[in-house]
Amino acid sequence: MSSLQRPVPIVQTVSLTMEQVREALGEVLDALQSPVGSARLDEARENSGNDLGKVLQLLLPTAVQIQQEVLQSYGFSPDGEGVLRFARLVKSFESQDTEIALMSSKLKSFFLPPLPLPPHAGLAAPTS
Repeated sequence: MSSLQRPVPIVQTVSLTMEQVREALGEVLDALQSPVGSARLDEARENSGNDLGKVLQLLLPTAVQIQQEVLQSYGFSPDGEGVLRFARLVKSFESQDTEIALMSSKLKSFFLPPLPLPPHAGLAAPTS
């Protein structure tokens, strides 16, 4: 194999039931909220400040690593690809299960800070 050729990646398929997805999401949330997980995320947030670039460099990878540690036990690869596959699986169940949708929203809040609404967005000025 020449240095320009890459080995073909093995595509991993993990099939979980709705209940298993709920369980995995719960474990991921528990890990993110655990004392160790919270400390890791707080440190990354503190080092990121309000800089979106630093959030992407520091906070996002930390949250992904915490998820990887949990998702390995559900058969997902211990890398970013495993986390993405899990996210797609969760997305496929969100419309079928309210609890999964709520937990997914909570999970996203660890990655994405809430965006403030611009003042008077789309509102017409009051008339007297």
